[in-house]
Amino acid sequence: MVGIVIVSHSQKLAEGVVEVAQMMSPNVLIKAAGGLENGALGTSYYKIKNAVESVYNDDGVIILVDMGSAVMTTEMVLEDIDGDNVKLIDCPLVEGAVVAAVESAGGRTLNEIIDKLPAN
Repeated sequence: MVGIVIVSHSQKLAEGVVEVAQMMSPNVLIKAAGGLENGALGTSYYKIKNAVESVYNDDGVIILVDMGSAVMTTEMVLEDIDGDNVKLIDCPLVEGAVVAAVESAGGRTLNEIIDKLPAN
C-alpha cells in the first residue's frame, strides 16, 4: 500500500486533511506533517522526514503539500532520502489526499495513483 504524507503550514490543517482521507479509506498509511515543533505555523524538515519514514514501504510514498515553503522544505527532505519511490505531487491538497487514499487502499501502484490525481 502506497503511503501518503500531508504537509501543511498548519498542524490542524494537515490533521484535518488526514481525517477526511481516512474517512474514505480508514486503513491507508497516511500521516500529517504540519506546523513547527513548537506548534507555530510553518514547515518542519524533521516532521516531514519523520512522517515519510513512518509510512515508507516498498510500494512508495506520495507527498502532498499546501503551498510555498512546504514545497521547498519537502524538496530538501527528498534530497536526503534514498530511492525513487517517494514523490512530491503538485495537486489540490484535500481532493488529492482523498483520491490518493482511495487508490492506495485499492492496491494501485505509485504511478497509477499519480496518474489519477487531479491536476493543479
